[in-house]
Parts: sequence; structure tokens; C-alpha cells
Amino acid sequence: MKRLLFASTLIISLVLVALLVPPYIDEQRNAITSHTPYKVSATNQTFHQSLFIGDWHSDSLLWNRNILERSDYGHMDIPRLQAGNVALQMFTTTTKSPRNQNYHNNNSDAFDNITLLAMVQAWPPRTWFNLTERALYQSKKLKTAIANAPQQLMLITSQQTLRQFISKRKEAPAMLGALLGTEGSHALEGDLNNIDVLYDAGFRMMSLQHFFDNKLGGSLHGQSNQGLTEFGRQVIKRLNQKSIIIDVSHSSSQVVKDILALSKRPIIVSHTGLQGFCDSARNIDDSLMIQIANKGGLIALGYWSAAACDTSPQQIAKQIAYGIKLVGPQHISLGSDFDGAVTTALDTSEIAIITQELLKLDISKSDIRLVMGENMKNFLLAQLPQN
Repeated sequence: MKRLLFASTLIISLVLVALLVPPYIDEQRNAITSHTPYKVSATNQTFHQSLFIGDWHSDSLLWNRNILERSDYGHMDIPRLQAGNVALQMFTTTTKSPRNQNYHNNNSDAFDNITLLAMVQAWPPRTWFNLTERALYQSKKLKTAIANAPQQLMLITSQQTLRQFISKRKEAPAMLGALLGTEGSHALEGDLNNIDVLYDAGFRMMSLQHFFDNKLGGSLHGQSNQGLTEFGRQVIKRLNQKSIIIDVSHSSSQVVKDILALSKRPIIVSHTGLQGFCDSARNIDDSLMIQIANKGGLIALGYWSAAACDTSPQQIAKQIAYGIKLVGPQHISLGSDFDGAVTTALDTSEIAIITQELLKLDISKSDIRLVMGENMKNFLLAQLPQN
């Protein structure tokens, strides 16, 4: 009888942990600064609704939220994306993150937060200690949402599917095109063949590092400051061959330089700030950003304090204006890092305020169209696999 009582108590406790702890962690880690509702004029809202908007980076799949339902915490879900008139969203899959997350120094051997989060959120045991499985599990969550709402969501994996989506969206303006990317290539588990595994699962963008140095090379927040390893060079060549977009968001400066010398295709920074605008350990030097742009790449700017030094919509717009002046309007894009364990001053339903702030800075409407999404669309039409 005592054993039965103990077992019942344990099961109830585990269920309560699974139900109550994940939402609490999510709400605390993905906070929105309290603010009065932003006021966007009718004229500016009409212009915003005419834009084709794209965002290169969101970690929403990491959390135990149903992205088809509007939540009152966190930064992003499908209803809020639709409210913000977002057309394309890159969903990135986080697989490893340091317990004492910082932008200065992280030990790659340290126990990571995602292991505990996977357990607490009752992810399948296969994901607890395998980073490739964590990426695949998150991709499955997106595909399940698409299967349950095919009139609202479409997976983009090629130039052909992107063109189909663009055509469909003309008839259904609330439809969202979803893409899959990785937050660091430690998701490969050191096996080159896992590029094919992730590609077959729909992944079309891979960043190389996150907060740790890994088998590909040094992280901007690691300890080695090294460039690409031999394995990293093999990965770059394979990614080029498969038309998988290379993201250097958390890579060391030397890794970025090595990739610029090695890659046959343009690269992106999916979520970042600009060091000349915000002198932060999160941001690489402006000179490297110029080199990325000169080789046809994109710099996607984020909304959190370590990227922009201030989370206000006015500051985000000023950062975009700085980026336009630095590398030209055709090389700047949006990379919110929504739901990436950051605090922002808005969620994705409120991004019309960014459009309005850009107009206040006298950024031309043609440049705003490029930055808000046309650059992302054009880049994908050129760099995704054809079919």
C-alpha cells in the first residue's frame, strides 16, 4: 500500500512539473517589456500590410507551446505572426545552450540547459542526450502544426515551393511560409552524414556555432577563438553542395573569415546587431559585416538589448538605418531572435511599429520593403535548392 501511494504521489508530482514548470520557464525567459499599446497610424498600418515581411530567426519550437494557438506569453505563434503580417518565418532549432549563458566565455564541456528543458518538457528520451534528435523533434513539431493547419502554414524547402507559396499567399494573405534552420551545428553530433539527415527532414539553413566552441570551430562566445577545423571545412563544402544556407550568427571572427574565403555561396547572419552601432560582445566587427555583404550576404538585425543596446522600437529602427548606411539596403533583413531566451519590447504581432519608426526616420518606402522582407524572399529564391 505504501509503495502504491509513493508511486501515485511521484506520478502526480511529475505530471504537475510537466504542466506547470515549462510555461513558467518560458514566460520568464521570453519576456516582453511592459508597455502601453503602440499606436500606428491608419496610413502607416496600410503601408505595413502591403509589405512582404520575413524574419530569419525564431526559437519558438523549443518551447511547449502550441504554435497554432495564440498565447499570452512568449513572443511568437501563428496567430501573432498573422496579426503582424509576417509572410516568411525561419524556425530555428536550439539543441545546446550553457547553464550560465553569457556572451564572453563558455566551456563546451559544461552541462547544458536544453538537456534539463527536454526532460522537464517531457520530450522523448531519445532527445535527452542526442543533439541531432533534438533538432529532428523540433522539426516534427513544426510539421505537425502544418499538417493540422495546411491552409495557414506551408513548409518552404526549395525555390519551387517558395514560388508556390508566394502565389498562394496572393489569394490567402494570412498564409505563412515556414522554414527550418539549426541554432549551431553541434546538432550534427560530429557526423558529416547528419547533414543529409537534417536536409531530408527539411532543414535549409544551418548556423555553425552557438554559445560553445564545437567540432566545426570557434564560437564568438567560446574559449578558443579558433577558425574552421578540418571537419568544419568539410561541413562548409557539403552545405554548399546541398544549397543549405550558412548562418554565422554565433561564429568567431576567424570562423567568419574562413567561411568567406571558402564558401562558394553567400552567407547570412540570421540574428545579430552591428558593433559600430552597439558595441556589444554579441556583435562582430562592422568590417566583417561589410565583407559578408560584398559577397552577396544578408545581415538580419535583432530586437534584444545585447544586439541593439536598447529594445525600444525607435532603437531597432535606428539600428536598421545604421545598417542600411553601412552595407546598403539590399543587405539588411530582420532577425528577431523571438523566443530565444531574450527580453524584447514587442512581440511579432506588433512589428508594424518598426515600420512606422522607419518611416519617421525618412527611410524610403522602397528600402523599407527590402529590409522588412523582400531581401529575404529574393535571397531564398536565389539560394534554396531549385526543387
